[in-house]
Amino acid sequence: MSIKKNSNVTNDAVTEATVINLYAAADKIYPRSTFGFFTKWRWVMIWLTQLVFYGIPWLEWGQRQALLFDLEARRFYIFNLVLYPQDLIYLTGILIISALSLFLFTAIAGRLWCGYTCPQTVYTEIFLWIEAKIEGDRAARMKLDDAPMSAKKLLKKGGKHFAWITFALWTGFTFVGYFSPIRDLGSAVVNLGLGPWETFWIGFYGFATYGNAGFMREQVCKYMCPYARFQSAMFDDDTLIVTYDEKRGEPRGKASLKADMDKSKQGACIDCSLCVQVCPTGIDIRKGLQYECIGCGACADVCDTVMDKMGYERGLVKYSTQHAINLGWNRAQMLRHVLRPRVLIYTAILASIVVALLTSLIMRDSFRVDVVRDRGVMARLADGGMLENVYRLQIMNATETTQRYELSASGIDNLKVESDVADANKTVTVNSAESRWIPVRLQIPDGSVKSGSHHVEFKVRAIESNELVAEKSVFLVPR
Repeated sequence: MSIKKNSNVTNDAVTEATVINLYAAADKIYPRSTFGFFTKWRWVMIWLTQLVFYGIPWLEWGQRQALLFDLEARRFYIFNLVLYPQDLIYLTGILIISALSLFLFTAIAGRLWCGYTCPQTVYTEIFLWIEAKIEGDRAARMKLDDAPMSAKKLLKKGGKHFAWITFALWTGFTFVGYFSPIRDLGSAVVNLGLGPWETFWIGFYGFATYGNAGFMREQVCKYMCPYARFQSAMFDDDTLIVTYDEKRGEPRGKASLKADMDKSKQGACIDCSLCVQVCPTGIDIRKGLQYECIGCGACADVCDTVMDKMGYERGLVKYSTQHAINLGWNRAQMLRHVLRPRVLIYTAILASIVVALLTSLIMRDSFRVDVVRDRGVMARLADGGMLENVYRLQIMNATETTQRYELSASGIDNLKVESDVADANKTVTVNSAESRWIPVRLQIPDGSVKSGSHHVEFKVRAIESNELVAEKSVFLVPR
């Protein structure tokens, strides 16, 4: 079979296929190490957050772990507090406080959370530090990546990944230690006796740490974190952000002495690009505020070192506000405008919620009571001509000691309380930080009240502390 070539088709009419990439290829970012005021504070926050994260699970409070979210027993231990699922309101309050704190800090000084305490930033800094210790500085890492595979390269890369994986698994182990007693968890790891869910979550959290901090890094901040997308809604012209003083820096030029700069009217920026090289997300702060900026201040630190070497005034890149840059405000004027009505309203709301939450925790009862009617029995006749309803009382002891509770009820004349688990004085015992279901029968003489639903009130009194908790229910009298 032959194919006849169309003579009408010329070479000029032949077009080549065009490949369109839906995603732009991103070069690997090699952040340069820097030092300075903001870098020191970033490492202070890294040490502080990690000492808290890795250290708290090992603290003891009495005879137990100080901070433990025991999902199996459905109890949360927070130092001297014991919380139950019914105390979800406190978790809601903590989440509201966290959200408002984020709004407040963002309104005042931009992405402080992202730049100094966000786990993604913290672990990326730690992984970069490990990488620099094993592979060398920025230039050495770039050279190593471009070099062909060799024994030296394999040793360095393998050592780095081994250190990363070890640290990531330790992080996963610590995370699970907040939900399973960490000392028992450590013994299980040593004796190879981990349960399936502990193994899964240690591996999952470790893998997430290894992947996010070791490989994805700035991609998480740019494309996965929603905070970067809606931060602009919380910014205004009086928000402290990392800014480039364009009036002072432009026009850019090559390095020159201060006297020469004055004569040539050259700007203070010598276009060394170090601010780009130290940026963990690879942006150029001289292009203005960008959503990728996490507000870490690394560019401000490295720019100050360049200004010092050139004999120029510091602060070409600095924390400032748009109003301060545009209007030439000094530091005092800038800080006065930071404390604006928006910030004061956030602060007042946040303070009121914190006070309300703390007051609620201080005034919280040492035990809780829930009343559940027995749905299988509405009402029944008992011995001695008594009409009874059956209930179950759940008593949750939120203290660290065994407590005794006295049961009583009111609301109907001649109402009696009977329970097979209570003693002669209608007293029951609940162990420390435990809950117990108590079957209770309320009895009245048959025919003493008219048919229908009658309100009753259970009263449970802690004998040791004399605290009283009352819960309402109904007593049903059939026709």
